[in-house]
Amino acid sequence: MKTVVYGLARSGEAVLARLAEGGDEAVAVDRSLGNDNDLSSLDDAALLVKSPGVPGEAALVVEARRRGIPVWSEIEFGYRLLPETTRVVGVTGTNGKTTTVHLLGAIFAAAGRDVELAGNIGSPLTSARPADWVICELSSFQLEDVETLSCEIAVLLNLEPDHLDRHGSFEAYRDAKLRIFERSRAAVVPADSGLPGIGFSADDPLPAEPAIRGAHNRENAAAATAAARAAGIPEAAIAEALRTFPGVPHRLEPVGEVRGVRYVNDSKATNVAAARRALAAYADEPVHLILGGSLKGESFVPLSETIGPNVRSIHLIGEAATQLAAEVGGHDDGTLGRALAHATELAAAGDVVLLSPACASFGQYRNYEERGDEFRALVETLGQT
Repeated sequence: MKTVVYGLARSGEAVLARLAEGGDEAVAVDRSLGNDNDLSSLDDAALLVKSPGVPGEAALVVEARRRGIPVWSEIEFGYRLLPETTRVVGVTGTNGKTTTVHLLGAIFAAAGRDVELAGNIGSPLTSARPADWVICELSSFQLEDVETLSCEIAVLLNLEPDHLDRHGSFEAYRDAKLRIFERSRAAVVPADSGLPGIGFSADDPLPAEPAIRGAHNRENAAAATAAARAAGIPEAAIAEALRTFPGVPHRLEPVGEVRGVRYVNDSKATNVAAARRALAAYADEPVHLILGGSLKGESFVPLSETIGPNVRSIHLIGEAATQLAAEVGGHDDGTLGRALAHATELAAAGDVVLLSPACASFGQYRNYEERGDEFRALVETLGQT
């Protein structure tokens, strides 16, 4: 069987590796190879597996559908490789997915369960180690093209406008997210969503208070607790993980303190809603805020409404700087290095310099991780001066 693998990022490489293991014929397609518009690659193909970054409107994808060739996301491909005994906990939502997946992993591990983490956290489901449980972060891009994915427990954290440049409308984005419930056995949903399932909210009683900062993280902890209870995890294990889980890199991650100024890396805040959550977490402290990156079709007006008097300065980077300046205000510093230097110049002991961009990283960085890593490295350099 010939399979076309469209996109050579982590997920595409994982699919190619599994196909090679089975001795199956595969054709790699990628913009870097210059063959992403070569429709002849579909000749005699039985399947197209596409990476999350490949839109459904891509010419090759459209042609595959026209020819009746199935189009799967890497998640669908990987799900079909799992042992029948493996149970999947799927986690989706606009914000908080990575934190919740890792927290659930810590809860399951505390209970002695055989657990693996996969999906949009950067570890393809296709290459996941066989385990009794897989906790899988699922983006809207990954859920667009699933056919048989069936979650033992499906978790929706929240739904706010995001990726409108890709989906075209909030309704299309929402519909992609809600596909997580199509074959799920149990659903965990926000209590105020109106959706059927096990409801959760930020003020739920928990077996322990979470160590991670912010009201939004208490909401994530409530969702993880509800999902863990649905999976039969004992309360003691949930409590242990809540008390000890330190959070994840690039999400409200303290990366240093220099001359009394604290530096916080929230590079994973790639949309307005995430940045608003970060500002709420530091609402009682003086903040110098770094915003910007590549545009995703969002308005920044809701962000401007969140910025309180505790925000002492705003520093803008990337292509979004012009729109941010018009809707939020601030200094157009251009690059992260200049923004950090400017914020440091204005900060006093006791202040917080917060990188919470409200934008994607593309144009200046390959991904939010690279952006956050540079921020961390720049802070380390400050400490040496």
